[in-house]
Amino acid sequence: MLNHTADLGVLSPTHSITARADKVRREVSPRLDGNRRAELGQFLTPEPVAADMAAMFGELPADVRLLDAGAGVGSLTAAFVTEALARPVTPRSITVTAFEVDPGFADLLGQTLDDCRAACEAAGVRFASRVIEDDYVLTSAEPVLSVIEGFNCAILNPPYAKISSASRWRLALRSQGIETVNLYSAFVALALNQLEPGGELVAITPRSFCNGPYYRPFRQHLLDNSSIERLYVFESRKKAFRDDAVLQENVIFQLRKGARQAERVRLETDSGEARQVPFEEVVRPGDKHCFFRLTISPEDAALAERVQAMPCSLVDLGLKVSTGRIVDFRAREFLRKDPGDGTAPLLYPAHLRDGGVRWPIPDFKKSNAIAVTPRVEKELVPPGRYLLAKRFSSKEEKRRLVVSVYDAEVPAAFDNKLNFYHRDGAGLPEEIALGLAAFLNSTAVDDYFRQFSGHTQVNATDLRNLPYPSLEDLERLGRHAPVGQEAIDAAVATIL
Repeated sequence: MLNHTADLGVLSPTHSITARADKVRREVSPRLDGNRRAELGQFLTPEPVAADMAAMFGELPADVRLLDAGAGVGSLTAAFVTEALARPVTPRSITVTAFEVDPGFADLLGQTLDDCRAACEAAGVRFASRVIEDDYVLTSAEPVLSVIEGFNCAILNPPYAKISSASRWRLALRSQGIETVNLYSAFVALALNQLEPGGELVAITPRSFCNGPYYRPFRQHLLDNSSIERLYVFESRKKAFRDDAVLQENVIFQLRKGARQAERVRLETDSGEARQVPFEEVVRPGDKHCFFRLTISPEDAALAERVQAMPCSLVDLGLKVSTGRIVDFRAREFLRKDPGDGTAPLLYPAHLRDGGVRWPIPDFKKSNAIAVTPRVEKELVPPGRYLLAKRFSSKEEKRRLVVSVYDAEVPAAFDNKLNFYHRDGAGLPEEIALGLAAFLNSTAVDDYFRQFSGHTQVNATDLRNLPYPSLEDLERLGRHAPVGQEAIDAAVATIL
């Protein structure tokens, strides 16, 4: 429970509502219990971000019915009311339904709504509000939905937390026809369902939904049920929530329920770039994965066009990429610090260094080897040359794609934090492996990858979805085997 007793000063109508809500946010955030914040997965919205989100709404209905799910201290509602009252034509009425599961936040949210009421009354706008101190996902799955449907506006900064497959939240979502893996995408999908046709939704979320297999149903849900009107990308991980330790890359998006997808979408960034881009530049026609590609600048769009012109898929090349088969905490009894009789090399991401592999690593905190037993043997790859790619890059690394060639002289094992390229489970020809390494390690391909990947994870599906050069071009790159970033980039530029 939070106890906020600071003097916030005297309310002035309209613009000071958001200032007061933001003062509450700034005073509350440092005092939040870290475990509780992790449990709720919520980060309170700074005033500038809230104001930008409110300004995204188009022409407002005469009678606004606003949903703010995961409302926190009410920053988004305050920004919305401030924006609505500042417009040349103000609404006739504003009715707010705000969900907040944390009792301390709910108390402060009530104060913000009182401020909104006072400002609306001063402007001659009727105002009503309701705070529902309950779980938004679970409440949405209850049989009686009349209190949480029929909205014509929704503004959201939803919580960020994974949902396990067996949780009551996952079951509740399935009852609503929603399949997703994180609370933020669950909140957005539910809010979209609860909007009436033509209603608008503006939300700030991580960019992680833009790619990856687990978010595909969510992406499809957005595309099937709304028109994507506007996307605002934060190029810096820290800019959206600079007061908090948030390392997600964020995006604000504006949706219109039930509308036919607009041919062009407004794409903006926090660096000032703004473009009207064809929607097919965001979601490519025929892309079964429905990846969202965010080409921030004309240069990004030109790069995307060049990479997408690559002639081959992995299937065309006769290659595959898989995730490493060893989950170390499930194989503890077989792990060995150092290689020895009856063991096979075990490679982790830390073994990948500067385009090559350093193995074994002395005094390695993980394991360098795994005991070869009947249970482990089936998880080994045969001797051969493989291309290894990190599934996770550290926060400090500048690159998303970090790949190295590994020549396995004996059967070897790969940790599941690595992806590996192979040919039907066996190694690659030398020139193909070296050429593929040069292609993936190039700055151009890394920049292209970032257009749809807003987080540090590199899924095997992402790698399968990349366009690739022809075998002939890969072999030519491999024969020259460029060393150093400048040489790699120059060599790859000849085929892009």
